[in-house]
Amino acid sequence: MIRGDSHYGAPEVYDFCEEEDLKYIFGLTPRNPMWKETEELRDEARELYTLHKERIKLFGEFEYQAKSWSEPLRVIYKAEHNHRGPNTRFIVTNLEYSRRRFIYQCAYSGRGNMELYIKEHKNHLFSDRTSCSSFEANQFRLFLHSVTYVLMHTYRELYLRGTEFAKAQFDTIRLKLIKIGARVRQMSTRIKIHLPSSFPLKEEFEKIWLSCCGAGYT
Repeated sequence: MIRGDSHYGAPEVYDFCEEEDLKYIFGLTPRNPMWKETEELRDEARELYTLHKERIKLFGEFEYQAKSWSEPLRVIYKAEHNHRGPNTRFIVTNLEYSRRRFIYQCAYSGRGNMELYIKEHKNHLFSDRTSCSSFEANQFRLFLHSVTYVLMHTYRELYLRGTEFAKAQFDTIRLKLIKIGARVRQMSTRIKIHLPSSFPLKEEFEKIWLSCCGAGYT
């Protein structure tokens, strides 16, 4: 299944997916006729928000065929109303049987998490630094960045629970917990790490350190 925002949705893409037996969900830029199709549900969402004073999400669907489309397609829309007013969104899909709420909230909106993972890999771990002169060298650098991603993701999921960094981005974790000044002393039986006495996160750091070392560590 292919999913993406409206920039990726085009008649050529829809036709290709049908020819290759691929399922798809794409964002859809609304045309004027679509607003008339959604008017009733949008009014209902506004009335419910006025009554309950909390965000309302309703989901509807209709068949629509733009002039450039080879056939009518299933269009699902979200009629949302919140404190900022109406927030109506459209998607187009060739999924036939799944419920509209599930398709929108789980299958389509879930792509946002994937985009965040890519952002962390590229921007926070600098995996786009592929300036070597050979393909193999750049491939190896990307491999190292991917290993780092797995380590950072595991570190956050397992050892930062219950701390203020449990949902922190990789750049925050790197700058506040990893890239910090310390004095390292290698002794005959152990390695000692001395942090500054003024380190502002020393209590959180100690909690994380004990979590990494396991229960009962002293």
